[in-house]
Amino acid sequence: MAAKSKGRTLLVRLVSTAQTGFFYTTLRLRNGLPLAAVKYDPKVKQRVLFVESTKTSRKSAAGQK
Repeated sequence: MAAKSKGRTLLVRLVSTAQTGFFYTTLRLRNGLPLAAVKYDPKVKQRVLFVESTKTSRKSAAGQK
């Protein structure tokens, strides 16, 4: 049997730089650059920078929202 090839996309977690613990999960291309985006953080009620943190597996992230 051949080894299973890796998927084209990765599931990544974008964590707030406001240190609130709030995060978004999104998909990005495996060979793309690390993500950073300005998004709304409801805990501080402002738009703040979110940066990519360590990757999560699809199985563990599927049960979370």
